[in-house]
Amino acid sequence: MTEAGPSEERLDLRTVAVAITVATLGVLPAFLTGGMAVQVSEELGFGAAQLGLAVALFFFAAALSAVFMGRVVERVGSHAGMRLAAASSALSMLGIAAFASSWGVLVAFLALGGFANSMSHPAANLSLAREVPAGRQGLSFGIKQASIPAATLLAGLAVPFVAVTLGWRWAFVFGAVIAAAFVFLVPREEHPVVPKPEGKSAPPDAKTGSLVLLALGIGLGSTAATPLGSFVVSWAVESGIRVETAGFLLAAGSALSILVRVVSGHLADGMSGGRLRIVAAMLVCGVGGFGLLATGLPIAIVLGTLLAFAAGWGWPGLFNFAVVKSSPSAPAAATGVTQTGASAGAACGPLVFGFVAEGVSFGVAWTLCGVFALAATAAILAARGRLLAGTGKPAGGRS
Repeated sequence: MTEAGPSEERLDLRTVAVAITVATLGVLPAFLTGGMAVQVSEELGFGAAQLGLAVALFFFAAALSAVFMGRVVERVGSHAGMRLAAASSALSMLGIAAFASSWGVLVAFLALGGFANSMSHPAANLSLAREVPAGRQGLSFGIKQASIPAATLLAGLAVPFVAVTLGWRWAFVFGAVIAAAFVFLVPREEHPVVPKPEGKSAPPDAKTGSLVLLALGIGLGSTAATPLGSFVVSWAVESGIRVETAGFLLAAGSALSILVRVVSGHLADGMSGGRLRIVAAMLVCGVGGFGLLATGLPIAIVLGTLLAFAAGWGWPGLFNFAVVKSSPSAPAAATGVTQTGASAGAACGPLVFGFVAEGVSFGVAWTLCGVFALAATAAILAARGRLLAGTGKPAGGRS
């Protein structure tokens, strides 16, 4: 009997919940800073360029340590990695709440959060790749990659419910408390690996060249999309939308991105290939959202935010699932490589956007995001071609 029974294909909700929580906590310091940019920058005395640089340094710290952290997670296990990531994220947010009296101090604690973020994603990816049955992994990665828009959703809701009422520092306090509590909720033991069906041999792992191209693709895509979490609120307010409404708009866009990531992940479980082609198509659609944002019209900003979040930032779950499928024997190490690109792009996005928005205009900055999305499309399709050439088959179940 080689067929998997129903219990083997059942999605372990606890495993997925732990993975999405640690990934959300890992990126939360950056998006809390972006979501409450109006209050934080006013108190600490800096503008859009310095805001972009602060968020960029968070992701630069993550990019510099991602490959190393991926290898560490392969050694210590997913659960140990999750505990370390959550503890570091808690210290980052608590430090910002208690000690951020200047831009420099804010950046120092954001960098600590960046190191936490670089460990959280390989740990979560390894957990899902090793503990979730193959027939449910697409859905699980879609849910896990909802962590980033979940973080922006929380940041958006924190604006009207916390920042405007209690003050922005309390939002970081609440985030730190949640992260600290999560450390004790991660199981101590490492779960056994889900057995693979007999008679199926895994394809060879992706070569370094393909992974580097994929890292470039997700890097360019992240460069395009990350400014959404950091600058949508500021741009909406500058264009005449009330700050509370802008916060709800950020939350709505984030919720839509979560929905797209989960649905696309579920659909990917029934696919034998073509996942990266769908990623490319979503990026192209996202260009329209960035174009609407560039107009500066309130109604266009609303529609553009929703489209950019849904299509322009709804693809990472599908992307990471494709990467894991491309390297079945070392998923944490492989996603550590691509996470370097993702973090570098997430760093460059706010940095470039902030300087262009302040030096030229927000409209030009959003247009540039569309250009980056198109470049990401080209890199991902090129990587897909290399992966298919490596399998010697037109599909291979890998991309």
